[in-house]
Amino acid sequence: MEDIFHSLNEEQKLAVKYFDGPSLIVAGPGSGKTRVLTHKMAYLIKNLNVSPQNILGITFTNKAANEIKERMHFLLENNARISWLGTFHSVCARILRRDGNATGISPNYVIYDSSDQKVVIRSLIKKLNPSRKISPDAVSAMISGAKNELVSPSDYEKSAYGFFQEQVAKIYPQYQKQLEENNALDFDDLIVKTVELFRNYPNILNKYAELFKYILIDEYQDTNHSQYVFSKLLAKRYNQLCVVGDMSQSIYSFRGADFRNILNFKKDYPEAKIFNLTQNYRSTKVILDAATNLIKNNNTHIPLELWTKNSGGDLISLYEANDEKEEGLYIGFNILDKSSKQNFSFSDFAVLYRTNAQSRSVEEQFIKLGISYRLVGGTRFYDRKEIKDALSFLRILHNPRDTVSWERIINVPPRGIGKKALEELKSAKWDLDFVQSKSKLPLKELMADKKTLSVVELLSKVLQKAGYIDYLNDGSEENLARLENLEELKSVASQFLTLGDFLENAALMEALDETSKDSDAVTLMTLHSAKGLEFREVFIVGMEEGLFPHSRSLFKREDLEEERRLCYVGVTRAKEKLHLTYTRKRLYLGARASSILSRFIMEIPQDLLIYNTKSGMQTIRTSRGLEKYPGDFFS
Repeated sequence: MEDIFHSLNEEQKLAVKYFDGPSLIVAGPGSGKTRVLTHKMAYLIKNLNVSPQNILGITFTNKAANEIKERMHFLLENNARISWLGTFHSVCARILRRDGNATGISPNYVIYDSSDQKVVIRSLIKKLNPSRKISPDAVSAMISGAKNELVSPSDYEKSAYGFFQEQVAKIYPQYQKQLEENNALDFDDLIVKTVELFRNYPNILNKYAELFKYILIDEYQDTNHSQYVFSKLLAKRYNQLCVVGDMSQSIYSFRGADFRNILNFKKDYPEAKIFNLTQNYRSTKVILDAATNLIKNNNTHIPLELWTKNSGGDLISLYEANDEKEEGLYIGFNILDKSSKQNFSFSDFAVLYRTNAQSRSVEEQFIKLGISYRLVGGTRFYDRKEIKDALSFLRILHNPRDTVSWERIINVPPRGIGKKALEELKSAKWDLDFVQSKSKLPLKELMADKKTLSVVELLSKVLQKAGYIDYLNDGSEENLARLENLEELKSVASQFLTLGDFLENAALMEALDETSKDSDAVTLMTLHSAKGLEFREVFIVGMEEGLFPHSRSLFKREDLEEERRLCYVGVTRAKEKLHLTYTRKRLYLGARASSILSRFIMEIPQDLLIYNTKSGMQTIRTSRGLEKYPGDFFS
């Protein structure tokens, strides 16, 4: 018993022990929600003798799932593992592999990512030839939104209004038909099709409802309608649903997240027990007071009153810069000063911004000052051209009906496949003999190798036989980097026994962080990307009306409240010190304009702020060789 509870506070202990029905754990930032989830699962196994097979754990990211697995390893002596622990998408993908054939889904289906979706949508737009130009991205987002709400193509058509929605209503059913013909599902389909499976086949629902006697869901405030329905269907039998979340940290409505799912949990489950985790282990009292006063301006819910045993802490630095260049210098000089004079590493700092475009000015100053930084949100590993090409070769070997992958690689490297030849290949439905005669790709040999070679051996051979390695091996720096990335893909492939498992992992995998965890670099990222992270010092830049809160949020109260929640998330990433910066004038997206101070700054009690302005230059010497810095920057 002591092994499970010795590190928990009283609130956490009560939440871990409760299994008398549905429960909602409202977990403020830094309150140890991952610890509670981990200990709750361990308590089921160790103290209540529940089989790990009967526990379903849903996390928002693969990273969170892996963190829980690592922590449970130390809590459970017998190394019991919860096999059903992952994201909604990974869990649903596994269910469909097992039982999707009941509704016509082949076990060897492929998963189309956003790029694959847009290839299909572009071709459908071209066929439709609308009178006005429409964006594939916008169509994709609209279809995704419909799926998140479990709106079928026929239902969407009934409610379509205006030119754009009417075009989407024509594309949506054709898009679904194309996916079916290609034996493919997109990410939204993974959940939609699982919900359809459960609704249409009660025996299959009953099988999984019986299997998952205990269901625990993290970040419940970020679930969409389809995820909500999936959870409710599974939990109906045993009513042992525990959800963890915080309304104040709901920031993903643009992905279809509906904060009302957590707001209405008590209505869905009147008998539910609610636990509030209010003790913060991360931030100083000053930072928590600022965050609490900020979020109180939202009207959708009553926020938690966070408290901490940490001391008061430094006041929040508010810096007014003349422009974005000076703003970047302020950040850079602060970091250099702390890292040279105090026990700080570059990795102790994070710079957060509302939009990716804001990173440019900070990056420029960091480069000039010699500050190492890690940019989160650049081109993701699995989005890189060479990775997508390599995966497309393998996807064709796994599923020859995958027309999107055929079209991607048929002329890569260039094989003289012109428009006419491409149309002939399409008309022949990519018959292997015909493709081989046209492209000289040794397909039959590779198809045979699929049965005998390991995944990594097959990947190496297909890249060689397709001429892709020779194509990249031209000595240029760019292509050398591409070859290195392919080598890294082989490292991933070596971890899987079957081609299907490897391709599924690649499709579900989140953006890889290619910077070593031990590397000393400042983290630059959007506020959305910062969710779940913490740093000793945080700079939130661009605290200006129209930038943060964003101009698109100024017309609807619910949008403005989400911006405020985003600011709350940013503020609570800081452990010891928080800096807020704004400029008098900013060059942004090609135009320079005067700035207005963000309302979010005005909502923080003034006695928690210390004001900084530029007041000339002072000369110093540091171990990094810096000689000049703007005065009054360090407080």
